[in-house]
Amino acid sequence: MTSPASTKLRVAVVGAGYVATHHLSALSRLDFVEIVGLCDSNPQAAQALAQRFSIGAVGARLADLAQTRPDMVYVLTPPASHAALAIEAMEMGCHVLVEKPIADSVAECEAMLAKAKATGRRLGVNHSDLFDPVVMRALDAVRSGRIGEVRSVDIVRNSEYPPYAGGPLPGMVAQGSYPFRDLGVHGLYTIEAFLGTIGRVDVQYQSSGNDPNLAFDEWQAQAHGERGIGRLLLSWNARPMENRLIVRGTRGIIEADRFTQICRIHRVLPGPKFIGILLNTFFSAAKDVFRIPLNVLRFATGRLKPSPGIQLGAEAFARAVRAGEEPPFGAEDGLRIARMLDPLCAAPDRERTQELAARYAALPPADALVTGAAGFLGRALVSALRARGLTVRVLVRRPVKAYREDPDIQCVIGDLGDPQIVDHAVAGAGTVYHVGAAMRGGPRDFEAGTTWGTRNVIAACRRHGSRRLVYVSSMSVYDHAGRGKHEVLTENYRFEPYPQWRGAYTQTKLTAEQEVSAAIAKGLPAVILRPGQIFGPGAEQVTPNGTIALAGRWLAIGDGRQPLPLIYRDDVVDALILASESPDAVGGIFNVVDTDSVSRDEYLRRCKRRLGTDLRLLRVPGWIFMGLALGVEVLGKLLKRDVPLTRYRVRSLRPLSNFDTSAARQRLGWTPRIGVRAGLDRTFGANEG
Repeated sequence: MTSPASTKLRVAVVGAGYVATHHLSALSRLDFVEIVGLCDSNPQAAQALAQRFSIGAVGARLADLAQTRPDMVYVLTPPASHAALAIEAMEMGCHVLVEKPIADSVAECEAMLAKAKATGRRLGVNHSDLFDPVVMRALDAVRSGRIGEVRSVDIVRNSEYPPYAGGPLPGMVAQGSYPFRDLGVHGLYTIEAFLGTIGRVDVQYQSSGNDPNLAFDEWQAQAHGERGIGRLLLSWNARPMENRLIVRGTRGIIEADRFTQICRIHRVLPGPKFIGILLNTFFSAAKDVFRIPLNVLRFATGRLKPSPGIQLGAEAFARAVRAGEEPPFGAEDGLRIARMLDPLCAAPDRERTQELAARYAALPPADALVTGAAGFLGRALVSALRARGLTVRVLVRRPVKAYREDPDIQCVIGDLGDPQIVDHAVAGAGTVYHVGAAMRGGPRDFEAGTTWGTRNVIAACRRHGSRRLVYVSSMSVYDHAGRGKHEVLTENYRFEPYPQWRGAYTQTKLTAEQEVSAAIAKGLPAVILRPGQIFGPGAEQVTPNGTIALAGRWLAIGDGRQPLPLIYRDDVVDALILASESPDAVGGIFNVVDTDSVSRDEYLRRCKRRLGTDLRLLRVPGWIFMGLALGVEVLGKLLKRDVPLTRYRVRSLRPLSNFDTSAARQRLGWTPRIGVRAGLDRTFGANEG
């Protein structure tokens, strides 16, 4: 039953993602609400968010929060789990607010609605765009007749999703319709609010191919409402970002910019139409000079909340439950939109399902599997293996034309973070060369491509009894900042003590190598190679150690006389093949670096001669960059945010040197066949002095 007004409503929240932050912020401001628990399938995420909002009970499942006796449950998880969680919460006696879309299908919506009626619980859906202040102002203007009779509505929205971070495929990756289910639902109910009941919706969708994990990333829809036509344009590619609503009437136009929280109304003015157009434009521009800075100030001072519609929707449901009233948007509203979505989503879902299923076509045995085969080192390795007459299987995120044209190369399309596709790629492959890893992006990119990828490869190699795993690690696992100038770097040199200070690349490469080492200790026949900085034709524009690419320039930090830990690409390929063949290699870790010394200054001179004016080089004394890092650190502490530049990272920019490669020489029989000097000539042209 609903708690009396004199007592606090006890709320449990399911889901610890982006949306949960806004719901929790809103609920924490309500004096009649007590947030009693938070759960998420990712315990670390749940614990971190619970600590931020001082929530006592934390769990992995909703059942873990039963002892907190919640009155309400907010379901803020991916749509595929909405129905099961909402039904479970109602069976616990709780009122439930579900984030949009209310569920993944009409059948699930109907089951949720039936459970709400059977239990007498209130079930709401957060149609948050209709709580957005500028959208509400636009609706008020329409209802008051300020623009005459409405004839059309246009919604333009660009978006981006957090990268797939590995593990079982989420809806974003597995569902072809996911983008439209996610954001199209907002467009449909907003168009409906302005134009009345929607009779028919026509949808078109396309794939740009920019993100292999997002099947269709361009969507257009046309909705036929009672009072006019609504158009919806969704893009995950167009930039700059845009979130705009345009309502056209017989006596005016409303433009609501949801990013800047500005609502502009252009009305028909008396006099010549051209003068009216000019005056509307002038007055809007004049107002924006004051409105935009004011909104920035409101946001900075906390008076304007981020994602205000989400927060106001969360508040509105709690207020309705407290007052014993129906929620602003109930299960019937969600069901009505679901009935529109179901037929529109069937075709893209079917196409994506067929595409994913085709990736698992049966494959004949292969001599070798190469992950990261589309990369600089991976391509060279595949070429060398094919030159030896071996049948090669490659795991790549996108099709590679050269591989499709070779009948002795088997292509598996998929992401290293996906356990199922990695298992399929490893099955039947003799030697597994795990070259793939994330090289850029945010923490989730590195988590999927490096940590999850390596974990998946290890598990698959164990399951299928692979002959050997050859893993490409990195010199970044070593302690850069604490290295003494004259210390010798053997394979037993100490690891980076503060990987979290170095960034996601170092963190994930160190974690991945340690997982391979642990697997070796349990009997996995694997070899670990730590190559130096790999260079060669095609990598001319890769910055050498101690140099940063920033704003179209290369910043060379500190002393340029320091030697670089270089290794020519083909020499790394030789080491990889030897590591797969040598009986003494199994269980070993090997530095693979050319001990022939080349300074950073010499390398940069070669680059400059080859790249000419395309290379804008700036040499920066170390103390200047250290001072800049200090300033960035202070700013980060004031804003309570992580920053990309710290003094520790500056100290870690020093190239490593003094390598001992005796293990590779003795156990692999490896020495650089081409060498750094000849490699520089092949890459940049012969040295002229």
